[in-house]
Amino acid sequence: MKLTIIRLQQLSAQDRQDLSKVWPEKDIAATEKQLDDRHQLYAARFNDRLLGALRLEIVGTEGKLYDLQVREVTRRRGVGHYLLAETLAQNPSISHWWIAKDGSEQPQVIAAFMQASGFQAEASGWTKNRPTE
Repeated sequence: MKLTIIRLQQLSAQDRQDLSKVWPEKDIAATEKQLDDRHQLYAARFNDRLLGALRLEIVGTEGKLYDLQVREVTRRRGVGHYLLAETLAQNPSISHWWIAKDGSEQPQVIAAFMQASGFQAEASGWTKNRPTE
């Protein structure tokens, strides 16, 4: 089965269980209650299981990304990169992207990942502008 990136608007019981493995510290029910056109949730699905996810907040033509996370056992296989790239591609009206620096214990790994994804480092996070036609 192919890895697919989907926007989740309503979570199944399996989705909640999978997301609790992706984000063990998050209140999944509270996250689900926030979902609307402005607050979105994208996930990487493989074999009917969620392997990674991120939250997107849309403010005009800006997209703010939060909680980009891939399950530990699935990392280093391109899931995070594909999740990020497809989320950007599925939102063509957003011209400026921002993701917060998360205080990760592996800042060099995060920096390499973000740079490979086309983001530039700033004091508060990482940014990317969609090229204008």
